[in-house]
Amino acid sequence: MLRRYRGNELPALFEAVSFSLEHLQPWMPWASIEPLEASLAGFIEQAVTQFDRAEGFNYALWSKEASALVGGAGLHSSLGPGRIEIGYWVRDGWLRRGIASAAARALTATAFSMPTIEEVHIHCDVANLASAAVPRKLGFRLLQIVDSEITAPNETGRTAEWVVDREEWLAGAATTA
Repeated sequence: MLRRYRGNELPALFEAVSFSLEHLQPWMPWASIEPLEASLAGFIEQAVTQFDRAEGFNYALWSKEASALVGGAGLHSSLGPGRIEIGYWVRDGWLRRGIASAAARALTATAFSMPTIEEVHIHCDVANLASAAVPRKLGFRLLQIVDSEITAPNETGRTAEWVVDREEWLAGAATTA
């Protein structure tokens, strides 16, 4: 279940991220920012503000019964007009259950419900095979591999840029299993 941040998620987010640090820190620079709780509180505050202004759309991923925060995902407008990027992470213990794929599928459909969006991107380090499996599963195509700054320990400095455009998505990528 995707739910936008409202401002009261800090205990659940802190617990989920703290439990998942070993899994997240190799790939997610934000997972190493100290003090972690203050960093996450700032993230939630910014997420609420950006959502209210339609500048970014971050969601907490919850278990079906909404008893556990199991990850996060968002639509980020940092790529310029007509393009939006999806980011995601999943809590340790909830991996390989299709959570990231389901969230990315829902966010891609959401992105294309916005009339100005023509492309949806997912970017990840080439060594992050689990993350790269998501766009591949959803029918995104590998646009290019580019040199990038290393910001987390397991990154190689090579980023795979996956993309799907509106026409591709509507023509069938949305149903790719």
